[in-house]
Amino acid sequence: MLGQEILNHARAIEKELIGNLRFRKTEVLNSKEDIFARKKLLEIATTLGNVYRRKVKILFETDENLNKVETTVWATTENNIVLKGGRTIPIHCIREVRIF
Repeated sequence: MLGQEILNHARAIEKELIGNLRFRKTEVLNSKEDIFARKKLLEIATTLGNVYRRKVKILFETDENLNKVETTVWATTENNIVLKGGRTIPIHCIREVRIF
């Protein structure tokens, strides 16, 4: 999990602008355990989004920045998450999922 200081320095972005971003091509996490934990958190976030309309905070990397978005996750596929309006974020770019 990233420290609060890094979270505070991540650039907040509106989900409507996600389609304009250039995502990293490589995996942002270093261990298989972290990758597995991220996938499980995304599955929980998807359930919470569809059943309870709960938002989560997602930290993700683009070519230029560490970004954060607070949003509802509607679907998790093998390679992407789908947000409201059909916007997608590649899973390999997601550094952290915070459920609150």
